[in-house]
Amino acid sequence: MKVLALSSSRLGNGGFLENALPLIQDFLGYDNLKIAFIPFASVQRDYDDYGKMVEQAFASSPYSIQIVFPSNAKPVIENADVIMVGGGNTFKLLHDIYNYELFQLIQNKVTQGTPYIGWSAGANISGRSISTTNDMPIVQPKSFMSFGFLSFQINPHYHNLTVEGHNGETRDQRLEEFVILNPEIPVVGLPEGTALRLDNDRLHFVGEKEGVLFRCELNGLPQKRAIVQGEDLSVLL
Repeated sequence: MKVLALSSSRLGNGGFLENALPLIQDFLGYDNLKIAFIPFASVQRDYDDYGKMVEQAFASSPYSIQIVFPSNAKPVIENADVIMVGGGNTFKLLHDIYNYELFQLIQNKVTQGTPYIGWSAGANISGRSISTTNDMPIVQPKSFMSFGFLSFQINPHYHNLTVEGHNGETRDQRLEEFVILNPEIPVVGLPEGTALRLDNDRLHFVGEKEGVLFRCELNGLPQKRAIVQGEDLSVLL
């Protein structure tokens, strides 16, 4: 399989997909490829507008962006050279993929070699489940189980911020809760501008910022460690 799971579509004040495009081009090469773009994570932005943003971001590339709508989803995905899934609300994205009966189609194509690219919510669903998303469950999907191209959990937009006077859990505390209750499943936190790249059986972390890995120790206590640029994470597969 070939999978590129990006934390986000932007880095800091950069433009839409500005930081991601070089990673995507290095991942795909420079052939004329048809990319099926799935915008279903969007809630407030029209799918056509979202697709046009992606087309504009890829204007200098050799790729052809085919926007996936509910009305044309199956043939566009079936005929695509690449599947690309945008960000938004992860619960809505997975709900719609199940609802439009696209789950098996996408899963089969990617496991048979079609490259998969996703950012934010699109990265979330490349993992084992969506249980470590940051999003609010505004709609209930058929299942929390996602594609499982990566056999662990992903937390895009990772940061751990403590706000004075705020008594809710930090991001780390929430992810620690997950590994305590699911000790066999690691979680990778992806800060802005970072990504996971899977080429067949090799998985690497990409990005100048450090990522984080949460695992549960044999004593049942959660452990967090840094992931560095270029680190081989194939042991997680």
